Amino acid sequence: MATTLPEQKPDKRRKYDDAFKAEALRLACESRSTRAAARQLGINEKLLYRWQQQQAAAELGSAELARDPEVRALRVELQRVQRERDILKKPWPSSAARRREPLPLY
Repeated sequence: MATTLPEQKPDKRRKYDDAFKAEALRLACESRSTRAAARQLGINEKLLYRWQQQQAAAELGSAELARDPEVRALRVELQRVQRERDILKKPWPSSAARRREPLPLY
């Protein structure tokens, strides 16, 4: 009786490159819901949450600091203020167009 070596099964986990992760994190940040962003990308929402935690830990330096509710609230507030700032930086098309037009001479 000959013994056979067990066949190695291929790894069923999908591998995601850094570009996909960065795009997924950007989409989750811009989206209202991480769950909706995960559904749109076709990935498990827990995976996206884990990537967000890893990103926060990398930015802040430690996982404990990233989980701190006060730090999380301040980061959300900072993102909201930055979005408001970016909106206010944009020129208003109606007011800019009116200022550049010469006044009609009658």
